[in-house]
Amino acid sequence: MTAVPLTAAESRSHLRVAAEQAWALTSRATLATWRNPASWVPGVIFPLVLAAVYSAQFARATDLPAFPEVESFLQFILPASILQGISFNSSNAGTDMATDIETGFFDRLIASPVARQSIFVGRIGGAAAAAAAQTVVLMAVFFAFGAPVESGAIGVVGIVVIATLLAVAVSGFGLAVALRTGSTEATQSMFPLIFVLIFVSSAFFPTELMRGWYQSAAELNPFTFVVDPTRRLVIGGWSWSDFAQAVGVSILIAVFSLGMAYRAYLGR
Repeated sequence: MTAVPLTAAESRSHLRVAAEQAWALTSRATLATWRNPASWVPGVIFPLVLAAVYSAQFARATDLPAFPEVESFLQFILPASILQGISFNSSNAGTDMATDIETGFFDRLIASPVARQSIFVGRIGGAAAAAAAQTVVLMAVFFAFGAPVESGAIGVVGIVVIATLLAVAVSGFGLAVALRTGSTEATQSMFPLIFVLIFVSSAFFPTELMRGWYQSAAELNPFTFVVDPTRRLVIGGWSWSDFAQAVGVSILIAVFSLGMAYRAYLGR
């Protein structure tokens, strides 16, 4: 039996339909997150509480010789708080996928005339949309408490882009576990590992003031290569090189994590 090749018009039509389906599934994932405050409120409240505690405890650390010039410690940890927040909510993409598998909804989607890639893209799109909104909220709260983004409006937009890409990258790991195991419990176990990686980075303290194995681990941590240039956008002026570094590293992490997730998706 010989397959009949699609014409250019038919190919464009298929791509348009797949894009519409991906958008519908992205909207579904976004609305499901919004309607379940328990899934996104901790990702906003917890980073803000930690920021308040750290700002009070380490306010005098900004006077250390090797510490970057900042208006306050609160301004210094703004990128760390964003990273924490999106890590909380990005894990929801994998958990929700595992829930769909456990309840049989995933199988119904596969059996329906839905473009296969749109199911995968829909989950990623939901994580990206939630991360963008969450980043804007966190920056607004920090600004209200005296921690502005010194690079201005373009810096705010740049940080939202970086955070969204990093959220997609983090969600890829959760999706990979969800698609491999089909278990919400196994997927949720990924978050503590991401949380540890955040702490063993430059997120909360400059690597120049660290010592021993902790310093070595932080300097090699991929999150450090995203947090440091993002922080420079917060405490300094706009820099295309810093923006390009943070975006580039986030994309590399995303390629790795989403590659694993997509292989697991094809297997399932």
